[in-house]
Amino acid sequence: TAEKTYVFARVTPEQKLRLVDALQHQGHVVAMTGDGVNDAPALRQADIGVAMGITGTEVAKEAADMILTDDNFASIEAAVEEGRGVFDNLTKFIAWTLPTNLGEGLVILAAVFAGVALPILPVQILWINMTTAVLLGLMLAFEPKEVGIMDRPPRAPKSPILDRVLMGRVVIVGALLLAAAFGLFEYFEREGHGLDYARTVAVNVFVFGEMLYLFNCRSLTRPSWSRGFFSNRLLFAGVAVMIGLQMLFTYLPGMNKLFGTTGLDGIAWAWILGSAVGIHVIVEIEKWIRRVWTRTHTPSGGTC
Repeated sequence: TAEKTYVFARVTPEQKLRLVDALQHQGHVVAMTGDGVNDAPALRQADIGVAMGITGTEVAKEAADMILTDDNFASIEAAVEEGRGVFDNLTKFIAWTLPTNLGEGLVILAAVFAGVALPILPVQILWINMTTAVLLGLMLAFEPKEVGIMDRPPRAPKSPILDRVLMGRVVIVGALLLAAAFGLFEYFEREGHGLDYARTVAVNVFVFGEMLYLFNCRSLTRPSWSRGFFSNRLLFAGVAVMIGLQMLFTYLPGMNKLFGTTGLDGIAWAWILGSAVGIHVIVEIEKWIRRVWTRTHTPSGGTC
């Protein structure tokens, strides 16, 4: 059968097309290389058609999804590796940004159902989303490729970007942000600090919680410290700028008037940073538990 045969010789264009179709029907993702006019049907039928850029005909190039400009088959491996790195970083960004939106929505819903004042105002939500998405989330696009990225088995084409593990993590982090932001908002308001003070605490819980969770997302399965501390210097630059902007947001009179915030004391910052560190630690523990579970439930000789 096509699945058990490694070499086919002197095949016709029709047979090439049948080979591609047979492998696809068996659930494989098929890549096809070719340079001639006769290769065009199989190149178009394949999941990934690869044409030669130097020796390939125009017909083959038009039918292909990818063109090797140097006609070097090693470039295919490099392209796959680069693609996996890009896909990894896209997944990391999505896994990072969804809990924030979930947490913000849950905080608003909790306040509505509890019949209390909103812990964060719409303009404050806008501040969180606009600044953190650019200065924190975007920095994940510059994460270097992880070690062993080419040792992984291929993804199933129909598998979702976020699997059940990552969706579970999104829910966990969203719930933690809800608990920390809403809980501290209620605590400081009842302590007599006023609405502006309590809302400033809630906003900072979200920003610094996201900031520490960002380091969790540098690797979705391995410990955050395994990535190399300064392997992504732009991430640290983004964090530094975000901290500076958040200090202006909290203490600059003009920003206080615009966003309805006020300065915080040391006790409030201790609660905020403690909540952020707690989120980071809980996510690392969750990743560790899943690594242990994977090792103990993977058959001998399987891929872990």
